[in-house]
Amino acid sequence: AGLTQIDAAGYQKLVASQKGKVVLVNFWATYCVPCRKEMPALVQLAEKYRAKGFVFVTVSADEPEDATRAGNFLAATKVPGPHYLRVAPDDEAFINSIEPKWSGALPASFLYGRDGKKLRTIIGEADLKTLESAIVQALR
Repeated sequence: AGLTQIDAAGYQKLVASQKGKVVLVNFWATYCVPCRKEMPALVQLAEKYRAKGFVFVTVSADEPEDATRAGNFLAATKVPGPHYLRVAPDDEAFINSIEPKWSGALPASFLYGRDGKKLRTIIGEADLKTLESAIVQALR
């Protein structure tokens, strides 16, 4: 599975294009052990709520030369698309455009409501019970 390159402007467009749905964007990388560890559970949530209007998006922070490895992991873990690869000439500007309080640490997940507004920022491994209840609330 190929990864689509995405920059800060592309990210804002991506979120805006999903209005009407509840979106979870997960930033991860192949070198990040907790990222790989939590991915199957996030995929289960994606499957469970997809029919209700829930969209799961992954953005890899791997270097472009590791994009193939990232794609292979996503395929092996059966992660539904869309899959993106972060391409930012200025990492800090990219990170700040998403969440000024975020240092760029991975994993990081951002939950957006149907209106496209950010509901929740999760830095580090997601507490799945908390995340699931936030998704359920947002889907109501």
